[in-house]
Amino acid sequence: MKHNVKKIHDYLFEIPQTGKMLVPARLYVSEKMLDDVFSDNAPEQAAHVAWLPGIINYSMAMPDIHWGYGFPIGGVAAFDYETGVVSPGGVGYDINCGVRLLKTDLTVDEVMPKMKPLVDQLFRDIPSGVGSTGSIKLTHKEEQHVLRNGAHWAVEQGFGIAKDLDKIEENGTMPGANPELISEHALARGKAQLGTLGSGNHFVEVGVVEQIYNPTVADILGLHKDQITVIIHTGSRGFGHQVCDDAIRVMLRASEKYGITLPDRQLCCAPIQSPEGQNYLAQMACAVNFAFTNRQMITHWARGAFSKALGISERAINMTVVYEVAHNIAKIEEHIVDGQKRKVCVHRKGATRAFGPLHPAIPADYREIGQPVLIPGDMGRYSYVLVGTDQAMQETFGSTCHGAGRVMSRTKAKKAGQGRDLRKEMAKRGIVVRASSYATIAEEMPEAYKDVSDVVDIVHNAGISKKVAKLRPLGVIKG
Repeated sequence: MKHNVKKIHDYLFEIPQTGKMLVPARLYVSEKMLDDVFSDNAPEQAAHVAWLPGIINYSMAMPDIHWGYGFPIGGVAAFDYETGVVSPGGVGYDINCGVRLLKTDLTVDEVMPKMKPLVDQLFRDIPSGVGSTGSIKLTHKEEQHVLRNGAHWAVEQGFGIAKDLDKIEENGTMPGANPELISEHALARGKAQLGTLGSGNHFVEVGVVEQIYNPTVADILGLHKDQITVIIHTGSRGFGHQVCDDAIRVMLRASEKYGITLPDRQLCCAPIQSPEGQNYLAQMACAVNFAFTNRQMITHWARGAFSKALGISERAINMTVVYEVAHNIAKIEEHIVDGQKRKVCVHRKGATRAFGPLHPAIPADYREIGQPVLIPGDMGRYSYVLVGTDQAMQETFGSTCHGAGRVMSRTKAKKAGQGRDLRKEMAKRGIVVRASSYATIAEEMPEAYKDVSDVVDIVHNAGISKKVAKLRPLGVIKG
């Protein structure tokens, strides 16, 4: 497949439309990345997405592309709302895995002397690890409220403040959720896992603003050099996984029922307008709301941990939400296609919404600069803040990358970590790490990921999002 790839420009390559592809596939990558990108089946997955009915313009993949279930991770595709399909494989198992960025009134000099006790306190206060359960055990009625109302429920229960909601995608509540469609198994998995970080690449990271690329935009976001920040990266936990699992079984039957030809069973789908398609969107919205609530509760506990560890009041710390983005989601949106406004279902799997300036979905405070985009890196390097662009609206349905992208499997990473003291290696970089097991640290070692700076440079140079600030990690907790 690689020999057929056509170069559009230095940061965009195209797999031509062939066979049963309805549109070409486009990869936002650099030439030097091509060998790595084609080392697994991810580009083939992007081409297979182009088979699906109702796809518009292109199947797309961002520079953090790697193999995933059905769609590649880093995949973006928009489908006509009337004639297209919705696919659970285009959202993924960790529905509304996403990132929240918090800023504080603290400086690096104030916090560094207490970084170890701060990370220890965060690790104590925020449940993490495989199968972790939280201190909140929901009743059936409470869980129904969470699934319908998202982060609003958390604020009503005293987890955070109302103004937190202003800076969350969808204001923390995705409409259309229907808990009546959720299986008992999914409900059971969700009841004990709300307010937990989970395992794998999920984390809470204390960082510092190291570099500002656009002072005007950074000022509007309230970011300045040497400021302490916090990133929360987690999703819908076992609840979202079960919602996806349940949906895939339905969609495999639906694909046959509606005569949809699939190049890969993992791309099972249903017409958006079908009962199966509408039910999945309503179930997915429940998981989206679970994840919004999860990050809201972790924010509340992070504020408390800072106050306890530093001996400063929460008011003085002033930890506020800069923004929160989802990066595993399907959303009904309106976009301009061939000069006409069209209603579409945009699948973003391991991809971030990146709406350009003046879009009404952006918080009023940020509307003139474009939607904030949060791109976490690995635990040893950097994370970035960008903003969406008009070019992204024209080219990618307002989408960009979501992170660094794995280059090493978890198994390979654990093997590579044998005989090394990764905690000590991280400490030499000035980073305090706490995790539920050494295996997690090995799985998440920096070498397991692409350099996020390379990924961010591609989307910046391609014009689909623009750099604002670079954050450096100081302390990390992992599941």
